[in-house]
Amino acid sequence: MRCPQCGNDTQQGAAFCSRCGTRMYAPKPAAVREYALAQFRPSLWYYANGFLFGGLLIAIGAILLYQLHVKREPIQAGFAVVGVGALTFIVTMIRSRTISWSLTSDRLIEKRGLLASRRREMELADIRSVEVSKRVAQRMIGLGDVTIASAASADYAIRLNDIGAPDETAETIRKARLKRMA
Repeated sequence: MRCPQCGNDTQQGAAFCSRCGTRMYAPKPAAVREYALAQFRPSLWYYANGFLFGGLLIAIGAILLYQLHVKREPIQAGFAVVGVGALTFIVTMIRSRTISWSLTSDRLIEKRGLLASRRREMELADIRSVEVSKRVAQRMIGLGDVTIASAASADYAIRLNDIGAPDETAETIRKARLKRMA
């Protein structure tokens, strides 16, 4: 092998150059494949306002149905309110499946959207910092936000909102980055 720094011919398999001490890089085998490490999604607490609003509409609709039934009046308005509440519930459940983050052995991938989708990727080698923040309400229910900043650009960051066990998630990302850098 030839030293990339001084050009000295060194023994095959040597870790360092015998003349200048530069680390010798062995080429990575092409057969090494990327593999999945973890997948993250926002907690359902992130969508609590949709569930709360849907539940409130269903309760109002049920009360309206009862009152209209007792008065012997048409009950279509009550069914309409219950239907809108159920539709709100269903839409909130679909919305909860539109965001995911996948951690692989080489990169962090963010996917957003259902019909139209957006995909962003960050190489693990490009990660500059991993930050965990927990607001008071999040701390009470064990959630937090994890922000991963890229060294490639000051403006580029991926934020994992309202995920469970944010400290463990940050540690998983940090360990994957260190393993990738080794």
